[in-house]
Amino acid sequence: MRLDDYIEGFERDEAAEKRRLAKEKSYAITDHLEDVERQLEETLSGDALFGSTAPEIFVGRSGYPQVNSGVLSPVTDDHDPTDFATSGDWYANGLGIEDVLQRRTGLLNSQRSAKVDVEDVWDGFVGTQREVAIADRPVDVEVGLDSTPDVDLSVDDISTPTGPRARAESADLAENPHVPRAVEKTLEDDDWRAEGAMTYLYRKGFDVYDVNNILSAGALGQGANRRLVPTRWSITAVDDTVGQYLRGQIRNAPTIDETQVWYNEYMGNRYWIVLTPGDWEFELVEMKAPESVWNPVGESHYLASAHEGYEGRSSYVKETAGAYYASRVGVLEHLTDLGRQAKCLVLREVTDDYWAPVGVWQVREGVRNAFDDPGGLADDIAGRYGVAETFRDAVTNVTEQLPVSLGALRRKSEMVAGLQATLSDF
Repeated sequence: MRLDDYIEGFERDEAAEKRRLAKEKSYAITDHLEDVERQLEETLSGDALFGSTAPEIFVGRSGYPQVNSGVLSPVTDDHDPTDFATSGDWYANGLGIEDVLQRRTGLLNSQRSAKVDVEDVWDGFVGTQREVAIADRPVDVEVGLDSTPDVDLSVDDISTPTGPRARAESADLAENPHVPRAVEKTLEDDDWRAEGAMTYLYRKGFDVYDVNNILSAGALGQGANRRLVPTRWSITAVDDTVGQYLRGQIRNAPTIDETQVWYNEYMGNRYWIVLTPGDWEFELVEMKAPESVWNPVGESHYLASAHEGYEGRSSYVKETAGAYYASRVGVLEHLTDLGRQAKCLVLREVTDDYWAPVGVWQVREGVRNAFDDPGGLADDIAGRYGVAETFRDAVTNVTEQLPVSLGALRRKSEMVAGLQATLSDF
């Protein structure tokens, strides 16, 4: 499909684009928190024991190497506990921001302070937490609380939101968890570095969400180096490691033979992905709307970017942080499936409709699914791409759909700035 025809398939809802955050934000979350508080009061027994099925864990970063480490379990048992665990299924099921926040506020974070060194720790609270993390399905646990849950919502731009928190006195398994053989193999090998173990699990079919949970519990790496990894850090570490592995898979692959433009939108985020022939190169440029929660005092869109060439990066990305690694995974998975490499520019427009952070998982899924069958798009463009004559033509046409000018984009983007030096674009 020609790029002009592809772009014509987008019908902008001007009214929706101009809505302010105050009009968009729903106060159903406030009401939901009140419901959660009532459910907690009904669920907690007199001796403060809380029984539930835990789908995942959470490890904080404050105070490292002494951190708050918690087991996340639903407040009530009237839902499938797997529905509460962060995964790509949330995108497939069309969850919105409110849906995610409601699910996460329905999880009690039973936590206690713990040292991060956990090489041989498989008993007590931390041991139970680690068992929950390495199991391939939610595990029945019974947690003794020594404080009343604090019904609040903690949000983060990288990790998924967490809900009520309470200090835990103890945690015990109510069943024997089932641990996949591949995970047992990584645990049995004390000489296996964490990067290799992560890559092995990914190759065995574990998604990044599963690997993140296992890494966070300190279940990967050389024996003496096994430590609890704060959830925020482990998410980025897994995305980065998997991304480096996938880049290696296409290192000697032939390039794509045409310039392609893909599009997706999810939770108030719009993604334009430009793939063009050439050796691997990647850049993410983010545009955040003024007077929004992401750019509250700005009078124009705030731009952030990060870039890597054929050899990858040698330093951590700060400006776009976890979104960079999450979007890179989505692109590299697509190219690996094709057995091709390409230069890639991802343009992420963050609108006012994205009124609360739900974590970089939505960036990962927004990019992943741009190459598949994005929901909410017209049938004639969903799962398809537009073809441009050159990278210059692609960027020029896409910029007409963006809230920033080509000049502003050129000043921020290394790939767009380099257009003038690309002879094939003339």
